[in-house]
Amino acid sequence: MPALDRSLIAGLPLFEGVANAELDWLLSQARSARYAKETAIFEQGEEAETFYLLLDGHIRVVRLTPEGEQVIARYINAGELFGIAVAMGLRAYPASAIAAVDCVALSWPNGIWPEVTARVPQFAAGTYRTIGARLQETQERVMEMSTAQVEQRVAHTLLRLVQQSGRKTQDGIEIDFPITRQDIAEMTGTTLHTVSRLLSAWEDKGMVRSGRQKVIVTDAHSLLLVAEHRRKG
Repeated sequence: MPALDRSLIAGLPLFEGVANAELDWLLSQARSARYAKETAIFEQGEEAETFYLLLDGHIRVVRLTPEGEQVIARYINAGELFGIAVAMGLRAYPASAIAAVDCVALSWPNGIWPEVTARVPQFAAGTYRTIGARLQETQERVMEMSTAQVEQRVAHTLLRLVQQSGRKTQDGIEIDFPITRQDIAEMTGTTLHTVSRLLSAWEDKGMVRSGRQKVIVTDAHSLLLVAEHRRKG
């Protein structure tokens, strides 16, 4: 297998300040793989043997509740780590990772994690920053679930997605991966019917445009007012 070129990762914030020699070593330990859309890269509860870096595409992180309901925890974008159970001291993956589109990812065996943290402390520090940011996001979502009305939760979720994965178009800011109304319902703890009703109402008011697996925010300010309960959805 040919050596991976360090230009694949050198420009990522995660590797800022890492010397070329260490980048080359990291890549020499990595495996590159492609995953077709809707492929499960790993499943919730599976023994965690590998950690990953997404090079291209988007990953949907899905959890099953004890009642068997599916919840979309978040989306992973290109340049982000995922499956980092080893850094959290977990033996099994706490959620499943599903390719939302065709993806390319690097992976490393968990067995080299101690050597990674010793040789490339910037990478380890970036991993823990990632964990901290995701825990904070999870806490914010738990607060939204317990205190916010459903239209606020849906508005917050759309704004969070366009901030993380938005692509500017002539119509507004498009969530840059396929997302269905059912996906949004699973992210916000509500029903498909409620999400469809809200998106239709917001479309009538010129705040969003939605189609099959597509959402464009056309008036982010008005959507923010809904999220902050300063305007009725």
